[in-house]
Amino acid sequence: MCRNIRPLNNFEPPATRDETHAAALQYVRKVAGATKPSQRNQEAFDRAVAAVARATEELLDELVNVGPKKDREVEAVKARARAEKRYAS
Repeated sequence: MCRNIRPLNNFEPPATRDETHAAALQYVRKVAGATKPSQRNQEAFDRAVAAVARATEELLDELVNVGPKKDREVEAVKARARAEKRYAS
């Protein structure tokens, strides 16, 4: 799966519509094999992004979490540390 799609579940504050739309856009781009559709395919592309975003929001609303909510800032610091370690010379 696309590395640019980040987990959206079990965060405080919850994922925003912009975040679910961005994840849906990345998914559709990956599946379609194009970052920007042709004019002829734009409408189908936009419908697909909207459908995936709706499905993502429904999924996130229905998931039951038993663990504590994750803090976005703490997770971002951890991700930066992993990237620094991975790309260190």
